[in-house]
Formats: sequence, structure tokens, C-alpha cells
Amino acid sequence: MKSCLAAARTGRVKALAHITGGGLVENVPRVLPESCSALFDAKTWPLPPVFRWLMQEGGVAHGEMARVFNCGIGMVCIVGADDVGDVEAVLTEGGERVYRVGRIVARSTNQPGSVIENMETAWRG
Repeated sequence: MKSCLAAARTGRVKALAHITGGGLVENVPRVLPESCSALFDAKTWPLPPVFRWLMQEGGVAHGEMARVFNCGIGMVCIVGADDVGDVEAVLTEGGERVYRVGRIVARSTNQPGSVIENMETAWRG
């Protein structure tokens, strides 16, 4: 948490979302305006083995995994495109592993607040 506080103190962090129950699908949209959606790419971070095992042995669908579990992403830090490198450096210096997992896009009518692409290929057994 100290690393997130250090990142926030840079003044470049627009939002933080702790990925707990509700996963990426439910937690990230809570910090976004209604006009925005988070677009994630599951190919951009490694799925920890425990989640892969749970998916296979428990027969849990990809979408359900992303809705219920953090799937290896404990915190999402939302920053402007020009500030990504600086905030990434602060977090890395604080001991965090940082993945650039997606981007914020304009939200169209009936689009969910969070979309995760490439789960089927990235999270394959």
C-alpha cells in the first residue's frame, strides 16, 4: 500500500481500484465516470497457476473468473497516457510488479463498464 500512496502523491493517479470480490468486471467501473469503460487485454498479464487450476478443476467459465476473482491483478491504477511511465517507475521502485493491462475508452450505449478481451486464448489450460 505504501507504493500506491507514493504513486498517488505524484498527483498523476486519476483513480485506484482494489480488485477484491467483484473482480475486474465490477470493481473498476466503480471508479470511472458513466461515460467511460475499462478495456482490458488478458494477454497483458500472467494468470497465476492457482486461478488456472481453479478454472480447470472447478469448471469455472472465463467470465465468471473475471467477475469473482482478481486473476492476478490486485490493484488497478488509472493514469493518463502521458503519465504511465512515471507512475510505473514509482510503483516499481516500491517493489510492485506492474503490468499495463488496458485502457479507458468512451462507453457506448449498453456497453459494460469493464470489458476483458482475449480471456479464452490467454487463460487456456
